[in-house]
Amino acid sequence: MPISAEAMSISAPAGPAIANPAEGKLGAALPLWSVIPFVGILLSIAICPLVVPDFWHHHFGKVSAFWGGLFAIPFLFAYGGEAMHEILHVYLLEYIPFIILLWALYTISGGILVKGAPIGVPINNLILLTIGTALASWIGTTGAAMVLIRPLVKMNKYRHSKVHLIVFFIFLVANVGGSLTPLGDPPLFLGFLQGVEFFWTLNLLEPMLFVAVILLFVFFAWDTYMFRKEGWHEKMHLIKSEIDMPDDMVDDVVITEQAEVEDPKTHKMEPKKYKMEIKGLFNIIFLAGVIGGVLFSGKFKLGEVTVLGVHMEWQNIARDLFLILMGFLSLKFTPTEFREGNDFTWFPIEEVAKLFAGIFVTIIPALAMLRVGMEGQLGFIIQAVQEPAHYFWITGLLSSFLDNAPTYLVFFNTALGKSGQDVAWLMTDGAPTLLAISAGAVFFGAVTYIGNAPNFMVKSIAEQSDIKMPSFFGYMIYSVAILGLIFVAVTFIFF
Repeated sequence: MPISAEAMSISAPAGPAIANPAEGKLGAALPLWSVIPFVGILLSIAICPLVVPDFWHHHFGKVSAFWGGLFAIPFLFAYGGEAMHEILHVYLLEYIPFIILLWALYTISGGILVKGAPIGVPINNLILLTIGTALASWIGTTGAAMVLIRPLVKMNKYRHSKVHLIVFFIFLVANVGGSLTPLGDPPLFLGFLQGVEFFWTLNLLEPMLFVAVILLFVFFAWDTYMFRKEGWHEKMHLIKSEIDMPDDMVDDVVITEQAEVEDPKTHKMEPKKYKMEIKGLFNIIFLAGVIGGVLFSGKFKLGEVTVLGVHMEWQNIARDLFLILMGFLSLKFTPTEFREGNDFTWFPIEEVAKLFAGIFVTIIPALAMLRVGMEGQLGFIIQAVQEPAHYFWITGLLSSFLDNAPTYLVFFNTALGKSGQDVAWLMTDGAPTLLAISAGAVFFGAVTYIGNAPNFMVKSIAEQSDIKMPSFFGYMIYSVAILGLIFVAVTFIFF
């Protein structure tokens, strides 16, 4: 589940997490059935919105707390201080930084208002997805997704079929696009902290382009088909006020460049000119501040402080405070009407915060078992990886549901251990293995809603705009059917 990977990328290097002796004991001792609460919360996310939607909408936080408590309370009774340390470690070093990062990006991006956006015809949608895919490697998948999801929704507000737009947006902007630099996706940032050269990840360019180009081609064909099926291609010659469109869209959307109005001076019919306006662009400064804060925490060491028995690094504390400052500055300087124009509410970040408060604690046993390798109940998974193709699929499948940052590190260290080599070897002779681990951790984040941090937020923002998104398993029908075939091709071509 690359979702908490965002937290790992801005909190602490992975080495200490692997080497924690208490965690090692727990990983070897925990029984396999201790992952049941994690499975339970995933099934709740998948089933409850379908079966009991009203209950879920009002009580999803309580459901998350139930599963979290179902694991945490017996865990504390059985392992005492070790369990308490592990829970505090997860919340102080991973969950809280994770939420702070998402809150800052969500808040800042919500202050950027696009008015007069071009109409969501297939070619314009394709251009937006292409731009988002390119941006994701440089401002992060979460940053790119939060900046561009509202313009995409606004551009296509008049469309009847919108689900495919959001699904492909998650595939491309929220995941695959973040493949090329350590800024793009958290596993790659952790690889950078482990000694992988910053621009080594450009080796992912060929598989990334292969996946992205196929997805963009499929998207364009799909969107064109839906556009024509709804009959909009026949209405493009009409002025927007003559199209069945809500009144509140008149100032925000351009339907056609063919619309004509009378020139008051010449009294001749002239093409009507539309102007796209982006307000709140100063928020880009605050987005740059977030990126700078993340990089600062990864490159500089300012010492440690112990909080409730957990060693916290000062540069990470400084980073989190700085990210909070960036968010509050955005709130202070952005006019309220900009956020109102984006239909901005706090519900998406509230939903993510409550659900992942439960996910982060229930995921503890699965990750602990993986980190101890053959000594844990999941040792058979570690034993199964031999070839680059194995690393690609196993790293990827686990990253779809678990945290892709530690999952990346588990198999990063597994590759080093089995080869008896160092990181320099992984970047040269062992490059196919590192490439497979990196691609698996990033690409497979698109397989589930919880696969990467922005996925769930994009879904929530879309639903706030009255787009009825598919259920957890419904989304997986899209992802498995589309991405599954592409990933099989990636395996044979590159791994």
